[in-house]
Amino acid sequence: MTDTGRDRIRELLDAVLADDHHTLDDMATGAHASAFHFSRQLARHTGESPVALRRRVMLERAAWHLQRGESVTDTAFASGYESVEGFARAFTRAFGHPPSRSGSRTEHGHWLPSPNGIHFHSPTVLYVDSGGASEESAGDVVALMVRHDLDDIAALLAAGKDIDDESYVTVRLPGHRVLPWAGPDETIADVLTHLVVDKAPWMASIDGTDESDLDGPHGVPALIEMHEEIAPRWLALTRDIERRGAWPDRIVDAICDPPESFLLSQVWSHVLTFSAHRRQLVRWMLADAGIDVHRLDPDPIMWHRHQSGGFT
Repeated sequence: MTDTGRDRIRELLDAVLADDHHTLDDMATGAHASAFHFSRQLARHTGESPVALRRRVMLERAAWHLQRGESVTDTAFASGYESVEGFARAFTRAFGHPPSRSGSRTEHGHWLPSPNGIHFHSPTVLYVDSGGASEESAGDVVALMVRHDLDDIAALLAAGKDIDDESYVTVRLPGHRVLPWAGPDETIADVLTHLVVDKAPWMASIDGTDESDLDGPHGVPALIEMHEEIAPRWLALTRDIERRGAWPDRIVDAICDPPESFLLSQVWSHVLTFSAHRRQLVRWMLADAGIDVHRLDPDPIMWHRHQSGGFT
């Protein structure tokens, strides 16, 4: 199989884990390769054969569904097994207990030992553990930038409370989009909504939970309430990733077409970059609406000095 430049993890998702690829020949055909070359390339990259990788990830998926109340029978057939008995034997060998004793998600994990860190994470996400801590710590810089971002959004929302309804939804940049796929950034309502809710889909993917319906735009009181719920979760997730040295870990989002993989470090860089841009954008919009934004200093140096109570 020639190197097409595609994301390797996407190839795994496409060829190995496609719903209708039950056999090695199915997988190889889906990857437009012979079974021999497909197996050889995959084993070289992952240390695991295609069949073993699919079987393990499908069992992890089965455990995930069982822990969320799915029946053993439905899970068995959804996992590609021809009988419940065959599924139960395979599950018990893998996890050390029968599927009927999977318990809740707090009692047992749903991951199995892996030579490559690729795991099932949710109905639409794979998680790829890098296999160890990075030698280069993200350090306090990331934590500082994340905290500043969250505090600055809170300050901008507070300023937004002084805007009347008409000014809040007035189009100030017709047709403007910060990201082509993320909806318009034409009004104060648009930009503040993006600043608050755009972290939620990333958290859902990383946590392996269902994504909340947060389509906007929303009013300022609702956004303040959402931010007060999202901000501490985002900060806690940042601290957990730093503690585990997990910035090189990866998620694979199957909602994307085609599926895409993202390093956690890429996700945080993306969020901070476009959040900083939107925070400056909404400052201009607020000033255009007659709000005094001079007190809303965007400089993280000044923010940190204020937080520290001095010039530390």
